[in-house]
Formats: sequence, structure tokens, C-alpha cells
Amino acid sequence: MIPKDFKPERVQEILNVMKHSTAKVVIVFSGEGEFYPFLKEFSTQNITGIQWVASEAWVTASVLAETYPFLAGTIGFAIRQGYVPGLKEYLMKVNPQVYPSNPLVQELWEALYSCTSVSSSGSSSQLPLCTGQEMLNKQHSAYMNTSNPRVTYNVYKAVYAIAHSLHNLFNCVPGNGPFKNSACADFNNVYPWQLQQYLQEVSFSLSGEQVSFDMKGDSIPSYDLINWQRLPSGDIDFIKVGLYDGAMGDGNELVIQDEKIKWPDSIDCMACPEDYWSNLKGTECIPKLVEFLSHNDTMGIVLMVIAIVGSFLTISVLAIFLHYRGTPIVRINNSELSFFILFSLTLCFLCALIFIGEPTTWSCMLRHTAFSITFSLCISCILGKTLVVLAAFTATQPGNNVMKWLGPTQQRMIIFSCTLVQVIICAAWLIASPPFPYKNTQYQRSKIILDCKVGSELAFWCVLGYIGVLAGLCFVLAFLARKLPGNFNEAKFITFSMLIFCAVWLAFIPAYVSSPGKFTTAVEIFAILASSFGLLLCLFAPKCYIILVKPEKNTKQHLMGKTAK
Repeated sequence: MIPKDFKPERVQEILNVMKHSTAKVVIVFSGEGEFYPFLKEFSTQNITGIQWVASEAWVTASVLAETYPFLAGTIGFAIRQGYVPGLKEYLMKVNPQVYPSNPLVQELWEALYSCTSVSSSGSSSQLPLCTGQEMLNKQHSAYMNTSNPRVTYNVYKAVYAIAHSLHNLFNCVPGNGPFKNSACADFNNVYPWQLQQYLQEVSFSLSGEQVSFDMKGDSIPSYDLINWQRLPSGDIDFIKVGLYDGAMGDGNELVIQDEKIKWPDSIDCMACPEDYWSNLKGTECIPKLVEFLSHNDTMGIVLMVIAIVGSFLTISVLAIFLHYRGTPIVRINNSELSFFILFSLTLCFLCALIFIGEPTTWSCMLRHTAFSITFSLCISCILGKTLVVLAAFTATQPGNNVMKWLGPTQQRMIIFSCTLVQVIICAAWLIASPPFPYKNTQYQRSKIILDCKVGSELAFWCVLGYIGVLAGLCFVLAFLARKLPGNFNEAKFITFSMLIFCAVWLAFIPAYVSSPGKFTTAVEIFAILASSFGLLLCLFAPKCYIILVKPEKNTKQHLMGKTAK
């Protein structure tokens, strides 16, 4: 609320509030005259980014628009504009010579031209005499703009409303009047309340607008929504961007044409399409950067190399085991299950490559299902090996024939059954809500991050959960068998491998959830590679060491702990 009396200290208080407030929308209730000096002081302050909302008193103030260009973008309600026929012609002719006895014309003339006429030269006026060649003062230039007046048009309507009311009052027929006993007003002594009676019932059309009043005598509210817009010439124009019409009924009174509005931080602002982003100057839309874990990305190349190296090492171990398949260390640890584990580990390393590259419908479905099934196959094989280790040592006890239940056929059935469960879960996942590629435009608005949505969150966590159950079961069984006799008790290595496997995937969950963009995919690849290397090194590095470096220990006696000391 701008004070009517300009006080520097009060104005400074208001400016300090505006300067330190986080609010950027300022609604100003003020007359044009009071607001002018305030804006002069405001312009000296370094306050920017303000959206001005104008009260009706200054929303069409041309002088303010011309003097203070930072008001561009101002918005507010103004009295409805209209056309007053004959007004401009009248204003061009009116002067003190034509109306010498009208003091209002004299006052108007002095205000417009800063001079006094001959008829009033003898008065106390200190203004120079008018010559007839005076130029209209700049601050009064709006006076001659009669194309679409607002306040003047409102006065015009008011005069016509009174005229219509008086016309109806004087045309009243006794016995058919609006007052007590159907009486009419006394034409020689009309009371204000009698005129109001006619005023609130009057209804007429003027310049295409219907004028009427409510039962209280108030006019039906009608306003234009005005936006101050800068023209290419640099001038500010008042553009109608909506209206408020109280006659339209509840909920329909206000109409705003959003596309016409120009705000202080824009000239003609439009939103870029979803796949585009504004350039630094905000003058055009440019394609957003597309980001995904690609084969040309440094991170992608490193992960590819690690995956290929891992698969090469696994194939190398498989070749070593095939070459030395007749030796005790290979035979005593169930060579068939070892081959199965090495085969599945090779697939685990290779399936990490599917995660690298631009996501497609097929790659998204394949990457999650392939990794889950290959890991389930690998852990199922390790579970079978753990059960064989336990059974082998238990079978040494008299009368125990448990090994007949864990022969090669039964081992294959265990592996097949455990893997089949994961295959069924994946099949249900692909049928119900499969993974799919999507564009993430929300994380970073200047980039499009291509990634795979898992589709069904439940299925995704079921897949991981099932692998976790298999790994947990392996760990428990191997932990129980860790102290069984023998120089090469494989249960110790299985226990350690499962510890590493579980630790990697437990750490994966929070990292996966919190990683942004392409790093989400990188975290998943890292978890696959880290757990695969953990299994490869823990299960097969000790055996390869004995086979290649310590062949003298590759004997049945040494492995069974029966060597002489």
C-alpha cells in the first residue's frame, strides 16, 4: 500500500522489505500520482525479477509505462473500455473562448497547456497568457487519446444510466408506479431513494455492452485484464489478455488468455518440445544431449574390457580343467559340476555386455532375464556341489548310504529344478510387465537419459531375492561343512565365495537405488562382474594354483590328508 503523502523513510521501509523478501510478485495498491515518486526511488535500488500486479488506479497509466520500462510485464484489472462517439471532436474544439463562463474549461486549459486565457488574465493566476500556438504537455498526451477510453467511458455509461432512470421516472403513470399504492414520484421533489429505485431496474445497451444494476443498485462488475507488453519499437502497450464479467454466472466470470501474456522475463516465450532444450540465450530450441552407457564411453569401454577378460579367464580355467580332468584335484571335486559352474560363469561375464549400448526393447528384456537365469544356474551348481561335499563326508560313517541319493542324475535334477524356478519367474515377468526402454527427462532437464525400466518392480526384486535365497542356502550348508577333514575341503572356499557374493549384492541395492542416470546401469554391471570374479577366484584359483604351480600336491593322499609329515 503506497502512502499518499511521500515520506522517504516509509518508502525506504517498503523497499527494504522488497529487497530482502523471497517474494517476487508485488501487488501495488496506489494511485498513479503516489506511485510515480515511489518508482523513481525504486529505480535507484538494485531490485530485479519483480512481477508487478497493478490495481485499477494505475494499470493503464501511460506516463508510468513511458518513464519506467522495467514495468513491462505488469498485469492487472482495468475498467472496461468502450467508445464514446463525438468525444474527440468535442475535445478538439473546446477552449475558453468558446466557453468563457465555464471555470472547468479554464482549469482544464491551464492544466493542459500551462497558460491562462485573456478572460482570466486579471485573476491571481501566475501562468503566461495563451497564444493559441501552445503544444500539449507530454504528461497530458493521453488526454487526446479517445480511441478506447476507460474512465471516461465509465462516466459516459453513468450519465446514460441516470438519463434512462430520469426518463422512466418522469414517464411514470399514476396507479402504475413502483412506490406505495402504485404511486409515482413527485416530479417537482424527487428523492434520491426514488431515483435509485429506477436506477437499479434500468437496463440498456451502449456501444455493444449491456448495462444493468443489481438489487442493491451496484453496477454489474466488468473489467479487462491488462498486460503491459513491450513493442519492437521499445514502447509499452496495454494489451487485453482476458476479462472479468460478473454477468456470466458463478465459475465463468474470469477468462484468461494465457498464450497472449508476456511476463517480465520474456518477450515471446514458448516451451521447447520434450526432446529439446533452450540454448543459453533462450532464443531457440536445441536437441538435448542423449546419455546412456555406450560402447564408446570410457566407463563402457572399461567395463567391456573387464567382462571380456573375466570370460577369457573363465574359459582358460575350463581349458585347464579339461586338460587335467584325470588328475585327483579335478576328479575329487566333481568335475562335471565344476564344468557346469565354469560354463555358467562364462555366461555371467558375457551377459554384462548386454547392459552396454543404447537400450532397446529386446536388450532390456534380455539383460535382466539373462543375468538372473545364468546366476541361478551358477548358484544351483554350487548348491549341488555343496550337497555332494556334505554327503561325501557323511557317507564315511558306518551304515550311511546317503550318496545313493546324490548321484550324477540327482545332481542334474537339483540344478535343473533350481534353475527352472528362476526361468518360470522370468517368464511370468516378461508376460505380465516386461522391462522396456524409456527416456528419463526428469533427472536432468538438459539431458535425455536412456535406460531400461524394469517393468514390474515386484518381479525384479523376486528375481534378485531368489538368487539371494540360493546363495544363502549355499552359505549355510558350506558353513556347516567347513570343518570337515581333508587338506582340500572345498566347503571352506564355497563359504568364502558366498560371503563375497552376498556382500556384493547387498551393497548393490542401495547403490542401485541412489545412482543417477547411466551410473545405475554401471552399478548393475559392476555387481555382476564383481560377484562373478569372486566366485571364479574363490572356487578355482586354489585348484589352478595346485595344478599349475604345485603338481606334487595333486595326489589323492595329499588331498585326503593322509600324507606323512
